[in-house]
Amino acid sequence: MKNKVNEIIVSYKEKQAISKAPTITSSLVAGKLLYENWDKDTISLKETFKVLLLNNSNKVKGIYELSQGGITGTLVDLRVLYAVILKSLSVAVILAHNHPSGKLIPSEADKHLTRKIVKAGNYFDVKVLDHLIVVPNGAYYSFADSGLL
Repeated sequence: MKNKVNEIIVSYKEKQAISKAPTITSSLVAGKLLYENWDKDTISLKETFKVLLLNNSNKVKGIYELSQGGITGTLVDLRVLYAVILKSLSVAVILAHNHPSGKLIPSEADKHLTRKIVKAGNYFDVKVLDHLIVVPNGAYYSFADSGLL
């Protein structure tokens, strides 16, 4: 008798030409793009973690919403994060999450998570360019600009 197993299919589909995608040249460009694509109805209510996926020219391949949490936190599963990064064949990423409180200071948990994601990225040759904290008024905090990356 032949054993049956599930077939696994990995795919990534571009709906718009990558040549027309925005290029990330600074935290300002990334912060503005992320804020424009954040749900304004929930940005001041609950934390959400997103990843901006980039090609080797820092062109945006897409934004993936990894998790939604509560008022003061959200869970980030590194296995799911890197499954998305690798599946999309991204070579660099910008991490982002919001602080509904409007506070632009990273917590120790934010710093620890960032270090953990950077360390994992080193194994896959995926560069973590920045981690942004976005707040409801559109302001942001950049880990890279603050020397934390």
